[in-house]
Amino acid sequence: MQAEGAGWRLAVDPSRDGYQALIGGEGWAIELSLEELASLSALCGRLQEQHLAIADQLMAEEAIEIALEQGPWWLELSGDRERWGLRFVLSAPNGRGAEGMWQPPASGELCLALAKAGSF
Repeated sequence: MQAEGAGWRLAVDPSRDGYQALIGGEGWAIELSLEELASLSALCGRLQEQHLAIADQLMAEEAIEIALEQGPWWLELSGDRERWGLRFVLSAPNGRGAEGMWQPPASGELCLALAKAGSF
């Protein structure tokens, strides 16, 4: 499975040894295990649910930041009621680490692609 758009990309190949997925943004990419990818997908979904639950309560000029941590991931949604970006920090148990971000609308498109990809 491969999907991409302006400012984001996602590729998953379960037949590969080691790291079976790749996520990327503007000028960066990182390979992930399927477990790391599933954890990122779940966390992204939780952030979107929380944003949706309060978005209609925000005034147009109000900004919001929601941060969640799960497994090796720290993920932050930052924006307003209509547009938001994502920033992440990966601290894998094997000592591998990374950080990156997606701007709007790439962040929403990536989360949608992760949700559509389903189980890995």
